Amino acid sequence: MMALSDLIKEIGRGAKGARDLSTEDAQLLFKAMLSGEVPDLELGAILLSLRIKGESDDELVGFCAAMQSTTRTVTTNTPLVVLPSYNGVRRQPNLLPLLALMLRDAGLHVLVHGRHDFDNRENPFPLFHACGIPSATSLSDMNQQIADHRIALTHIELLNPDLNRLLNLRSRLGVRNSAHTLCKLLDPCPGHSIRVVNVTHPEYLIRMATLLQTEKARALLMRGTEGEPFANPKRRPELLGFQNGVSMQLFPAEDGGTPPISGWPETADLDENVALILALRKNPGRIPQPLQDQVSALKTLAGA
Repeated sequence: MMALSDLIKEIGRGAKGARDLSTEDAQLLFKAMLSGEVPDLELGAILLSLRIKGESDDELVGFCAAMQSTTRTVTTNTPLVVLPSYNGVRRQPNLLPLLALMLRDAGLHVLVHGRHDFDNRENPFPLFHACGIPSATSLSDMNQQIADHRIALTHIELLNPDLNRLLNLRSRLGVRNSAHTLCKLLDPCPGHSIRVVNVTHPEYLIRMATLLQTEKARALLMRGTEGEPFANPKRRPELLGFQNGVSMQLFPAEDGGTPPISGWPETADLDENVALILALRKNPGRIPQPLQDQVSALKTLAGA
């Protein structure tokens, strides 16, 4: 890898003047960032330069490879649906715990990983706990929960503490960095996982599709709901599946707007969110079709 000052000179010339790194240099750089080998001053310069420039496809591939090399693995021999939860919601109920429970009921194994950083969004972890899904306290506890209950919830710290350290820099830098894109691509069970990769901005659908093709991944790519990986209950997004990197449209996007659902709370309040999920668990016929379609899509990818 080139000297840090030379590297910053390459990527730090702004959105138009910066040059992209090769996949190999990107992998070496991100591995050094994860291991703490990059001093704070240079690390801040690199993260902000990448945010301004935007990561290239080759850089994302290299960064992902470095992240995977430091990620602890989950023990399972069955398909594992991986749901990243890093945003929480602020305007409507968070249905990710409901989706996780629906997947478990459908016979699939589920792992939810994440962390919470936002003062203006509801923390999803208390919601999961209230729905009967506790946080794992260790890697062995996580494995045991998956084996015994087919569902587990964990803070990213247990899967990749080095990546968590980079995510934690948001409070110091004031803005997101490359780690916030990468955490949603983390694969804790290579060869058995079905990652749900959710994006917020439409242009990232193209970039994530390219990455998943390059990785020959098995995954479901979709626009998330307020940044969380569940299908919008008011209007289904396109559900694009990947098997060995080959894409297939499992469900098309629905047309139209997102009108309110009669009788539903239009709030992210924790108590109302819990009450809604419990009510839908008791009356599955009221579960919106987009979430049922997402479960069907993941069952297809799992071969179930």
